[in-house]
Amino acid sequence: MTLSEPVSRLDKAIAAIARWLISWSKSIVVLTLIATALLAVSAMRTHLDPGFNKLIPMRHEYMAAFLKHANTFSGANRILVSVQWKGEGDIYNPEFLQALRGVTDEVFFTPGVNRGQVYSLFTPNVKYIEITEDGYVGEVLIPSKFEANEEGLSKVRSNVAKSGQIGSLVSNDLKSAMVRADLQEVDPKTGEKLDYHKVAQRLEEIRAKFEGSKIEIHIIGFSKVLGDVMDGLLTVITFFAIAFVITAILLRVYTRSTNLTVVGLLVALLPVIWLLGLLPLIGYGIDPMSILVPFLIFSIGVSHAVQMTGAWKQDIRAGLTSRLAAENAIRKLAIPGTLALLTNALGFMVIMLIDIPIVHELGLTACLGVLLMIITNKVFLPAVLANIRLEKNALAQTASDANGLNARWWALSALATPGPALITLALSMLLLAFGTYESRNLRTGDIGTGAPELRADSRYNLDNVNIISNYSIGMDVLSVFVEARDVEEACMSWQVMNAAERFQARMSRVDGVQSVSTAAGLAKIAASANNEGNPRWTALQRNEAALRSGTKALSPDLGLNTEGCRVLNLQVFLKDHEGSTLTHVVNEARNFIAEEKNPHVSFQLAGGNAGVAFATNEAVEHAEVQMLGSIFGAITLLCWLTFRSWRAVLCIVVPLALVSILCNALMAWLGIGLKVPTLPVVALGVGVGVDYGIYLFESMQHELRERDITLREAFYEAMRQRGNAAVFTALTMSIGVGTWAFSALKFQADMGILLAFMFLVNMLGAIFLLPAMACWLNVDMAEAKARAKRRQQRPRPKAGTGGVGHASGGLLKPEPQSSVNRKL
Repeated sequence: MTLSEPVSRLDKAIAAIARWLISWSKSIVVLTLIATALLAVSAMRTHLDPGFNKLIPMRHEYMAAFLKHANTFSGANRILVSVQWKGEGDIYNPEFLQALRGVTDEVFFTPGVNRGQVYSLFTPNVKYIEITEDGYVGEVLIPSKFEANEEGLSKVRSNVAKSGQIGSLVSNDLKSAMVRADLQEVDPKTGEKLDYHKVAQRLEEIRAKFEGSKIEIHIIGFSKVLGDVMDGLLTVITFFAIAFVITAILLRVYTRSTNLTVVGLLVALLPVIWLLGLLPLIGYGIDPMSILVPFLIFSIGVSHAVQMTGAWKQDIRAGLTSRLAAENAIRKLAIPGTLALLTNALGFMVIMLIDIPIVHELGLTACLGVLLMIITNKVFLPAVLANIRLEKNALAQTASDANGLNARWWALSALATPGPALITLALSMLLLAFGTYESRNLRTGDIGTGAPELRADSRYNLDNVNIISNYSIGMDVLSVFVEARDVEEACMSWQVMNAAERFQARMSRVDGVQSVSTAAGLAKIAASANNEGNPRWTALQRNEAALRSGTKALSPDLGLNTEGCRVLNLQVFLKDHEGSTLTHVVNEARNFIAEEKNPHVSFQLAGGNAGVAFATNEAVEHAEVQMLGSIFGAITLLCWLTFRSWRAVLCIVVPLALVSILCNALMAWLGIGLKVPTLPVVALGVGVGVDYGIYLFESMQHELRERDITLREAFYEAMRQRGNAAVFTALTMSIGVGTWAFSALKFQADMGILLAFMFLVNMLGAIFLLPAMACWLNVDMAEAKARAKRRQQRPRPKAGTGGVGHASGGLLKPEPQSSVNRKL
């Protein structure tokens, strides 16, 4: 048998490329394997590349203030180590203070810690100030020659009470004390980036060293979260192995061929190996938050490999040789396969619209992986198929194949008739209404307290609960910067300090705020202390001389003001970092700033990790509409250029849009917020889910243009040729990523649930909704006109030549409808 002659210029070009690829198939296989070996060696140098600054939306207006004052006022990249006393009494005992001193020293010498920003009862930058008969006295809380006797402990207790650190460095119940430290992203001496995993390991070593029957250590901070995530990567690899085994088993059952199973798995792994090998060459690593990208690439690779091997297997059963079957598979799947992979790459590319470096990295690496898949799937795979054989047991036809009719697909093809199609459309409208209603509850940002990347019962989140319940501060701090105008020293200006005081009073009453710390508040406490602790004197004085007595307590070491008080740092400690909490608090701060008419001050938002989180949430929220609009617009354009039919565009895009809305509803129902790790899932789901619609519509369109048959018969042929592969890949991919739901890492579990939903429901949308829309959009009539026009342009075949397949779809010429009806 020979292959049919191509008609259009595009078909001729594809046929020529297919013949050339198969003629050089052995050379392609050898060169590909050599390249894979070299890139596998390079992949050994791939490293994890985490970073705090990669989470920051650099072009957000608030981040200008954050970056401007980052070296002066830290707090965004901070660690808190709470030492809790579990014995009788409070912390003022020799055993506890010895443990606290040891933890302070260990944290101080931890690599990456900014030693000038370490705060503890034992550090010299934490002092108390009081007025005595000899004048002002400012001393450290614990003297260098401290003796742990009754007198010494009483002195420490008094000093801590006068320092105003209760609720900050000392818990409100006097059962815990804290060591607070800020980290440097880059070592200023060596220029090396901070190794967060080593920092996290060091903190765990501190915990193990000092924790005992009476001492308990609680640690929170970005570095600790990242360390726990990196420790949990072992489970990520485990789930990848599980997904690989599941895929191998299902692929073997589906193909009934060991050769095709091995080839399919190999081709799916190649782009992963190539991607990991190219990253070190272009100077990239893998962020722990994007570690799942290689697994997505593998799943997509399996999907396209199944389509190619399925088409090759059908041609082998039809009597073609391996080489001709491989060539025909290229010709049939070149257009839909390449279009599907381009839309996959597009799905990854558009998430780069989110102005966050880590998302840019994720989009770039994933897009590169999908583009590599075009080579491995459309070039290497058919080259391998041209040089292998199909086992005898895989050649055996099923009962339905032997009878010439697949009863399952014929029954399903009734969806392409008016009655069932109308019911399908009505059900789709109900799902659309339900999804739209439920998706209103979708919230931007994190939901819940602690680290959303980890489970609620993780050690980190339990430590976070302990700290925020015992202290008046926590990890979630919003910094508002106040710059003085036309004032030499802001701390000596009543107008500036009064503005800070009113801000503190206003924000302290805001729901979601735990406490507010400002230079003005500390100056008021100092003023009271200067007057024998009389609470009536806890107020700002009106003139510079009187203010000076209170502001002597202010020091740049406390992190509330700069040297000379040119800038004040107003710290708002929040109860949590939920998106709704951040929005409410920031809006209240905005309202105060908008109402403030003081010409001597300039308020600037925002710093602290809460400021970064709010800016990130805004960047995600603004990018959502733009991102989805871009991907749907691009898919629409690509489908239009490929099929030249607005009906085809609607049949492919509308099911995708419906599933995207249902995915938002699922996120709202499961309590998953719209944030950096989850927003790309929607884009990825759309990019990958469009494959089903493209493959099915292309096959259906070809049948309608080549033969005088009904829409139902065309859809039946599309399902017969593509349906098994579509259902298999959707189930395999859903099961593979669905196992992530059992991961200890919550962000992996969330992504697994959402991706499994998107893969499965997009397949169902293509199978059920696409033919219903095609029916009511009269796709068969439109394609009949195209068929008539094409027949006028097609040259007559020479006598005695046989034809198999077509340039972009089909195999041996299917039986005419009369034959199908007789078998029914």
